[in-house]
Amino acid sequence: MTATLTPPRTDRPTPARAPAPLRTELRRGLGPWTGVAVAVTVLVTMYGKAPDWQTRWTETTGLLHVVVGLLGGPLALAAGCWQGGRDRRRGTTELWESVPRSPLRRLAVAATPSALWPAAGALLADAVCLLATWPYVSTGRPFLELLVADAVAVAALGTLGHLAGRLVPWRLAAPILGIAGYVGLAIGTYTQAGARWLSPAVEYRMAWVRPVWWFGPVSMAWAAGLALAALLAYGMRTGRLRALALAPLAVAVAAAGLILNLPPDEGPWRPDPALSRAVCDDGTPQVCVTALDRKQLPALSAALAPLNARLKGLPGAPARWAIGPLDTGPGDIEMLDPAADVVRGRIERPDLYRNFAAMQLFANVCRPSDLTGPNAERATTVNLAVIQWLAPAPSGFGPDVFGTQPYVDRLNAKSPSAQRDYLARYLAANPCHPDEVPIP
Repeated sequence: MTATLTPPRTDRPTPARAPAPLRTELRRGLGPWTGVAVAVTVLVTMYGKAPDWQTRWTETTGLLHVVVGLLGGPLALAAGCWQGGRDRRRGTTELWESVPRSPLRRLAVAATPSALWPAAGALLADAVCLLATWPYVSTGRPFLELLVADAVAVAALGTLGHLAGRLVPWRLAAPILGIAGYVGLAIGTYTQAGARWLSPAVEYRMAWVRPVWWFGPVSMAWAAGLALAALLAYGMRTGRLRALALAPLAVAVAAAGLILNLPPDEGPWRPDPALSRAVCDDGTPQVCVTALDRKQLPALSAALAPLNARLKGLPGAPARWAIGPLDTGPGDIEMLDPAADVVRGRIERPDLYRNFAAMQLFANVCRPSDLTGPNAERATTVNLAVIQWLAPAPSGFGPDVFGTQPYVDRLNAKSPSAQRDYLARYLAANPCHPDEVPIP
């Protein structure tokens, strides 16, 4: 019997494939921490201002734009600058340049974390804030194209910071660049020139408007064009190849020209009739708000209900409480934007809101020559007393005028029918003529 010998296996295990350089760059270094820092900074700042933005898409988008640009932008600049000087600090510049890849490709791989992670952090914070706003908004939509443009601007600032870190061999360059970026963006935010619309942090908190359709994409082209032109100019070795940087630079200049042609005051914003149409309850007097605040109508109606109960059916009572930028007519009482009073669908101080409505009811515009004569002071005191009786101001609010309490006590002592009779006479009188004002 012959034994068959099996030759030993000579095949070797396949070596593990090395991870892609871009994946490695994205997972190490300062990039991920920069994204976390941007997201946390934006979310903490937005949380502290939640009552100011958590009822309308326009205000959420507008405040996110300012916070992401003014705080996230300088963070991206400083972190990108520090990341850009990493190889020089470690003494690995020659090793990195020995990699068999083109200089532009090596630069793009190294700069991607400086651009991508801050933008990802900004978009994450945007998503959280939009989800927090969604249960309370009435209509409209979030301006997603503007939020994406903000993320592109943050990515562009991170790229420019990375290039600055490669050019400036100084450890303090990163914090100084971040501070300079914050100051520059802040100055651009508060200027009134038309060029402010080029800034990624200019404030545009307007409620009943929408942006022109092209503003978001053009803003992206403006920011991305500048960053790409700088990247190509730095990464190309020869002058002929560096001329390729003129293409994105031309795109950025063209985009800037479109933005600079916007009206200096309005910028990209245009009135949206769908948001400003009237929505009213069935009360008497009616309470009317814009469609933008339709979800706030029940809270406003409940706050004004005690005042409406005293005014209902009286001649001279208002026909509507027009809350917001509504077209008003005879008998309408104009009220201010309710955003300061309504937070997440409820009114913080209903008594204070009623008192303000009562003051608006008697806010006649009198000439200085009208309120004269021996009864002028008494007429002013009676006016304040009637307001206090209709809708008492909470303690510590409203004018504290000596002499009003006796009139308030007299009104409270009257029977309901006598109170309505006096209020009807008071509404029919002209408060600008002190002699016509009835005394309780």
